[in-house]
Amino acid sequence: MRLFKKTNFNFLNKIKFTTVLSIGLIIFGLVNLFLNGGPKLSIDFTGGTIIQIKFENPMDISKMRTTLANSSVSVSQIIEFGNNKEYILRTQNSQNNSKILIADLQSIFETQFDVRRVETVGPRIGKELRSDAFKAIIFALIGILFYIWYRFDRYYALGSVAALIHDVLITIGIFSILNFEIDLTIIAAFLTIVGYSLNDTIVVFDRIRENITNYSRENLDSVVNLSLNETLSRTFITSLTTLLVVCMLYFVGGEVIKLFALALIIGVLVGTYSSIYVASAVMIYFEKKAGQKLAN
Repeated sequence: MRLFKKTNFNFLNKIKFTTVLSIGLIIFGLVNLFLNGGPKLSIDFTGGTIIQIKFENPMDISKMRTTLANSSVSVSQIIEFGNNKEYILRTQNSQNNSKILIADLQSIFETQFDVRRVETVGPRIGKELRSDAFKAIIFALIGILFYIWYRFDRYYALGSVAALIHDVLITIGIFSILNFEIDLTIIAAFLTIVGYSLNDTIVVFDRIRENITNYSRENLDSVVNLSLNETLSRTFITSLTTLLVVCMLYFVGGEVIKLFALALIIGVLVGTYSSIYVASAVMIYFEKKAGQKLAN
């Protein structure tokens, strides 16, 4: 399906502007991360307790937040879900006995509630999960680097990985600026973003490789511009349909997956941008550098 009949946008003419934009966004996010002492990690990585409760008489969630903010119990997140008005509370009080914690909540709310679920993550387990999550992202990027190197060449591989790192860093930076917690679900979203962005980049790179053969007399910039224009309809349709789904998840899916959906929305937008302006730009830069060395 071709949404646009034929386009002739000069994408590479905007490379200087998009490079400054990308570097600026990454630096801004990293500075914010540094000032905040790193990303805000959930109890999945720091240790804590998850309690799922149901009140006999449903309580307004804003009142719950106000009540807990003025108490000694540190609650990092409150999620309301279901028609039965159940709540999930994430607390940092992993050092406390869960029975003591429940008793504290009973005295704070001054009303009866049923405890549906209690899960405690110790600091040691949280540290292991943090390490495993970091390794998962690094191994994914290394695997992608070698795969693209094998399928195309090392300069295409560098362009692909640069785009993926760009997408993840910007998403983490936005989460830091908005002061959202990063948990295992968000790590899954990051890996999904990596897969989505890579898929888009591979389609563009495949068309570039094909057109290099078909238009061997043209310079590299012209071939890349042609390839980006030829894949523009596919890129736009894929991104739009994916965005429609994740936006529905964000607005209708409920609080439990809201941040996951938000991460995907950011990732789809940034990933579409990077497959056009980051991956191709990095690949062209290294291809030209290699060509200059050969010429000398």
